Amino acid sequence: KPNLLLSWDEDLLHVPYSPKRYPEETMLDRSQDFYNLMNQRRSVRFISPEPVPREVIDNVIRTAGTAPSGAHTEPWTFVVVSDPETKHQIRLIVEEEEEVNYRQRMGDKWVHDLAKLRTNWIKEYLDVAPYLVLIFKQTYGILPNNKKRTHYYNEISVSISCGILLAALQNVGLVTVTSTPLNCGPQLRVLLKRPTNEKLLMLLPVGYPASDATVPDLKRKPLDEIMVDI
Repeated sequence: KPNLLLSWDEDLLHVPYSPKRYPEETMLDRSQDFYNLMNQRRSVRFISPEPVPREVIDNVIRTAGTAPSGAHTEPWTFVVVSDPETKHQIRLIVEEEEEVNYRQRMGDKWVHDLAKLRTNWIKEYLDVAPYLVLIFKQTYGILPNNKKRTHYYNEISVSISCGILLAALQNVGLVTVTSTPLNCGPQLRVLLKRPTNEKLLMLLPVGYPASDATVPDLKRKPLDEIMVDI
């Protein structure tokens, strides 16, 4: 079976790997510190228009690109949009589809469950955020001879990279909200001139939190509810 985490290739050079090893006390401190950092992560829909250094965004995307992928195909494309007109076009597409989703497609239970989060189809942050990051999964690759290259586990691989991207944003003090716009993918792919082998997986508005930002007072499940110890 192909292994998601490893790529075995007889012609691929293998090199020594010796990551830094920490004393147990340091490991414990680092694990607690990182948990404390990530436990502050929230989905934020109120984003400041304040500019964010582009080099920071570049480093965050580089970090996302360190994710494992099936057979090391790296099947992700991160489209970073800062052009105001393009952001507005994205907003128009998303809001048109989202209104239909809320009114017709999602069903009463889904809409009811979202009501306590105060979400709706109005996405002002798509205009306001200094950057929109659209993550596309490459369903297959294209070789130099124009033949298709299989991208194993492409959705799982890109999903892992999205998780690392969220952690990287939290690490630098930026916020986002994980948006998966239903039925918008084809229109956004055409707008952004992406090839047909790419499919939209996630849309992230990125920036500093607005000075008056609020978030729902949510609680996370305790460890004994998310971990099974055998």
